[in-house]
Amino acid sequence: MNEDHYIKKIDRVTSILTQLQTKSIVRAQDLADKFDVSIRTIYRDIKTLENAGIPIFGEAGSGYSLVDGYKLPPVMFTKEEVLSFITAEKLMQKFSHESLDSHYNSAMEKVKAVIRNSEKNLVQNIENQIDIYSYRPEKSDNIKNIIPTILESIADKKQLKFHYQNVKDEASERIIEAVGIFYEVNYWYVMAFCTMRKDFRQFRVDRILKIEKTENPFHQEYGNVGDYRKKSKNQKVGVKLLVEKKILPFLVNSKKYYGLISEEESDKKMLMTFETEWIEEGFPRWLITFADFAEIIEPDYLKDTMNDLITKISNQLSKK
Repeated sequence: MNEDHYIKKIDRVTSILTQLQTKSIVRAQDLADKFDVSIRTIYRDIKTLENAGIPIFGEAGSGYSLVDGYKLPPVMFTKEEVLSFITAEKLMQKFSHESLDSHYNSAMEKVKAVIRNSEKNLVQNIENQIDIYSYRPEKSDNIKNIIPTILESIADKKQLKFHYQNVKDEASERIIEAVGIFYEVNYWYVMAFCTMRKDFRQFRVDRILKIEKTENPFHQEYGNVGDYRKKSKNQKVGVKLLVEKKILPFLVNSKKYYGLISEEESDKKMLMTFETEWIEEGFPRWLITFADFAEIIEPDYLKDTMNDLITKISNQLSKK
């Protein structure tokens, strides 16, 4: 066997050990798929780890795990991995929810603590050379650890009770079974089954005024959060915009996301037809980015929504 074969084996065995450290159960078939090798090769790799003194519990055909209580020394990170951590940290600073910030910062301190001294110099030299530019709404959440509370309820399969304020500033109490969270158009949302509406709903996290995890168990099992977003039964609203063609190249990557279903040319303009579920929040905020190049054909009340949003922005800018 050549040297390249042994290097690949060492890399694979090391990666398997990392998988065992991060997961409670690791299936041989999953490892074989991940490294594109046969299951027999994975069995031999597991045997290599056992011969090296790593206490692995399990057997072929089921799954493997490290014996409970066994601790391994900190892993060493490659230069490329360190650079990816720095970049991820910058993204978290811009897009993470404030209730996650302290936890992520604490985790990053632990990661940096086990980085080799040479890599620590790399971190110091490069972290100020990466920046993420994005619009982020002013923080308005008053609840500490709100997203960890939501995630904990999902893990424990326990219902949440909260007071929620909608876009019209109307407050109501809801009991939900949270499916997951997602980030969209500058805001965090929780997708959940609402026991009051007997249907799936999405709630903007910053509109939650008070929240508590109950001891009431979920009444049903749920899949991935993305599946429920696609199947959302929120009513779609038809929107028609007459848009100047010169702005169209800037909308290529976003127009379908906001529900574009057809386009019809008209002189120097394009008649664009949408079906959107986000008529109250997301769609108007997207439209305002090119509103000076667009005319709202329908619905009429979208014009009022846009006027209100523009007035609100103007008032914010005029504050001293």
